[in-house]
Amino acid sequence: MSVALAIPKHTLEFKTVAEFETWVENKSHLNDKRFEFVNGKIIEKSGMKQEEFFIAQFLMRLFVKTEAYANGGELIVESDSHIDNKRKRIADIGYFTKKQIKEARKGKKFAPALAIEILSPNEKLEEIADKIQDYFDAKVQLIWYIFPKQEQIYAFTSPTELKIYKGKDICSASPVLTDFSFKINDLFADN
Repeated sequence: MSVALAIPKHTLEFKTVAEFETWVENKSHLNDKRFEFVNGKIIEKSGMKQEEFFIAQFLMRLFVKTEAYANGGELIVESDSHIDNKRKRIADIGYFTKKQIKEARKGKKFAPALAIEILSPNEKLEEIADKIQDYFDAKVQLIWYIFPKQEQIYAFTSPTELKIYKGKDICSASPVLTDFSFKINDLFADN
């Protein structure tokens, strides 16, 4: 979920993600909050809601059975996704390789190969389209937009190409993760 942060525009004007991140680091009262930064606009992002935990749990338990996990890759919740020096998104869940995690420790910034977003009730179509475009600008290969209420996943392979999965459909993370797939019904089963 994203909401525009109520900070008077004239008091804060950042041109880059680095300037914005420095400001956040120096404001201790903001350290428990998460923000996206898009072309000078600060967007406060609420964290994953408890009623969405089942999605993360299902995906992470399935992911540990993959070759990518065996090779040190991880699904990371609320992960920074650096688009460029003017845009930073926060994926609800992002897939990062072992190499990316090692490089991040040294300060390198990047976006995941697979970004997973969970639809927030107040998200607008324009906001979703902007976020999808940003991810693809950062060379994300696959985006899953999960619609919990509708029990569907919209899988984007480009800003204009998507497949909608529901019911007994098999959703696959290929080509990013060839051995990471599941039935939509299994994700939304009430276990």
